[in-house]
Amino acid sequence: MSSRIYKFEKSSRALNPTGGFLKGFAYSLNPYIGCAFGDSGGCPYCYVRALPIAMKGEGAPWGTWVTAKINLKERLLAELASMRKAGRLEAATVFMSSATDPYQGLERRLRLTRGALEAFVAYPIRRVLLQTRSPLVERDRDLLQQLGDRVMVSITLETDDDTVRRAITPTSPSVERRLETARMMRRAAVPVQLAISPMLPNHPQRFAELADAAADRVIVDSYFAGDGSGGRRSRALGIGELYGRLGYSGWFRPGAEEQLLAAMRSRLGADRVWYSRDGFSRV
Repeated sequence: MSSRIYKFEKSSRALNPTGGFLKGFAYSLNPYIGCAFGDSGGCPYCYVRALPIAMKGEGAPWGTWVTAKINLKERLLAELASMRKAGRLEAATVFMSSATDPYQGLERRLRLTRGALEAFVAYPIRRVLLQTRSPLVERDRDLLQQLGDRVMVSITLETDDDTVRRAITPTSPSVERRLETARMMRRAAVPVQLAISPMLPNHPQRFAELADAAADRVIVDSYFAGDGSGGRRSRALGIGELYGRLGYSGWFRPGAEEQLLAAMRSRLGADRVWYSRDGFSRV
């Protein structure tokens, strides 16, 4: 296991205008830069490691380093206050986070994501979508309950099969642990979304049954619809070769998600199941 590298910086702003794939949201909010969820290279399908932001690691492998924006809450409070003064607060929508997981291990100590949620409680906006794969989000249930329907916790769960999870993303929390977090949030009346993104090999009917009990809605995404390049980024990252080595070749193709989408819609209803960009942009 590679050692982790942690850095700290002050950011000039908290909220960044967004669009494109996240066209339904006005801003993105990233308390951290980088990711330390994985060993060297992190999750093999993560396209962020191929973007210019990955250069912030100064040569350290993606998946081993994190930079924390230590003044995040201060900047966010100032920006939200300015938005309220301008009459733009109630319409604002924020995706948190677009290029990192807001619940990095460092969050246990720094509480930057919790600070951002405190800011949103003080200055309520239309919607915050909190995207994570970490059960650490449970810590902030009190703030999420205060935000009510102004927040949605989106839990990444790429498969229902823990054998697949161990083969492709072995350092991620187990399938059952993430489902436990989703069910707990839903019992606490916190809106929950499962982000099956990207979809990994799975058992469609079983996955649909699990999702029905764990989430208010589901988004299914594929390598070919969701990587922003029709699958070229995913191919360049070697996903086809990886699937071949693991015996999953039939799952790496356009349309592989159709069986799961059909099972989800049959079980949950079409109004609770969304696909790729349109799903993620649905505020």
